Amino acid sequence: MSIEQSMRRILFVVAISGTLICCARKPNFDVVLRNGLICDGTGSPCTAGGIAITGDRIAKTGDVSSDRGRIDIDVHGQVIAPGFINLMSAPEALFADGRGLSDLLQGVTLEIFGEGESMGPLTDDMRAEELSQQADIKYDITWHTLNEGLEALVARGISPNVASFIGAATPRVNVLGRSNRAPTPAELDRMRDLTAKAMQDGALGVASALIYQPGNYARTDELVALAQVAAKYKGIYISHIRNEGDHEMEAIDELITIARQAQIPAEIYHLKVAGQKNWSHLPEVLHKIEAARAQDLAITADMYTYPAGATGLDAVMPPWVQEGGLEAWRKRLQDPAIRKRVKQEMSASDQYDNLLRAAGTPDNVLLVGFKTEALKPLTGKTLGEVARMRHSTPEETAMDLVIEDDSRVEAVYFLMSEDNIRRQIVLPWVSFASDADPEGIDGVFLKFSAHPRTFGNFARVYARYVRDEKLMTVPEAVRKMTSLPASNLGISNRGLLRPGYFADIAVFDPTTIQDHATFEKPRQLATGVSVVFVNGQQVVRDGQHTGATPGRVVRRDRS
Repeated sequence: MSIEQSMRRILFVVAISGTLICCARKPNFDVVLRNGLICDGTGSPCTAGGIAITGDRIAKTGDVSSDRGRIDIDVHGQVIAPGFINLMSAPEALFADGRGLSDLLQGVTLEIFGEGESMGPLTDDMRAEELSQQADIKYDITWHTLNEGLEALVARGISPNVASFIGAATPRVNVLGRSNRAPTPAELDRMRDLTAKAMQDGALGVASALIYQPGNYARTDELVALAQVAAKYKGIYISHIRNEGDHEMEAIDELITIARQAQIPAEIYHLKVAGQKNWSHLPEVLHKIEAARAQDLAITADMYTYPAGATGLDAVMPPWVQEGGLEAWRKRLQDPAIRKRVKQEMSASDQYDNLLRAAGTPDNVLLVGFKTEALKPLTGKTLGEVARMRHSTPEETAMDLVIEDDSRVEAVYFLMSEDNIRRQIVLPWVSFASDADPEGIDGVFLKFSAHPRTFGNFARVYARYVRDEKLMTVPEAVRKMTSLPASNLGISNRGLLRPGYFADIAVFDPTTIQDHATFEKPRQLATGVSVVFVNGQQVVRDGQHTGATPGRVVRRDRS
């Protein structure tokens, strides 16, 4: 063969090869994730394969070896899962930083708001009150309805999706203010109308918080009336129940009564048994819930994976002293006769969910958030420490801090048993919620502390309870973070890896995923989640935020 013939053959082969390579590499999808383990959210065993995405939807699952994407990612054997759902979150931090890094880097793609009081419906007075009580994170409140509030948040640019309940206390304050009384029939009708409007706009249901004012002013019949409205729109009722300690059984009875009378599914926020003397009651609590489920009541629960909760110092004081809101509360706390009564009830009363008693000692109450600059140096100290510094009692110190800070003062309470956490975490009807905003690690977030659940709640499930303690499989943990909450909330086309579903996807390595946040150093991001997509757009690449903000408002399916 002549040199010329050889050259022609080489050029022909190169030309053909180039054509084949070109055609083979031409993308037929926007995104392809390949060489992974697909945990589809059903709880079934993970299978080898990949995912293809077109636009904001999953286009294909399984064998994608012959497919190519404009974005083409080899995940090298990592788990490909639906994005995780945080059943109890809050919107404030997203107004400061729309990335939501603390949750996003754990694989969370949907944040659920609305415990007790929601972003709407608001009167002008309610808006003014909320603005006056903002602390380090400040933002304008330009909306009146719940839907307008959610849309205003999304318009700022956020990475995760968001959805919300209507807080049961919100229509109450809208109609009654913060007075402690039952609504008249006409007032209750107005509250029901406000609830109906929120449900028509896509709210997930009605959420109550029954240890805080003004939520704890609502009687059972009022909650039933609002839950009945949600039921008409196929919503659910979810509740921080009235007591999680000494009177927890009665509180669960109330939730079951509401579910039965309103004919509505019901969920218990952050299931726990609080207070060491009550820890042994968990079997009774679970038996009561299981018995209700056996009677075809759709009762479920969510939880966080730490032995401490977090709320304000309002949770140590009796509800009556807080009637009328923060200013009225602070004014009463400056009356010597009222202070004497409050101190006595804080130290001895079990007639309300008294978290000071449940914590056992003031050194189990960690102060983590102050509004006033002068008090910020106390962040990270316990209530007991501050009381000793001030040569005062813990009860008097708590009252003084509320007065001085012009806020409820944020605190962490050590209340629960690790053994009970292990028992709860494996229950098939329990999902997960951080009970915290999705926060950042810089800027305004350095002005206050946090609970480690903010940064580690979801990663901790895989690191501690799946990998280290082997209490659950990876597929079951994925199910409890994805399809279980999506189904309970009535959210369609999310929570599973199926063609036609929205492309909310988390990719993580179950052998390395790890929470790093501690009570001493809570503001530490989790690691091990390498890739996250929200609505088909990549928001995390190689464990780092991409700058994308594709988050949307997610609404309940009413079909």
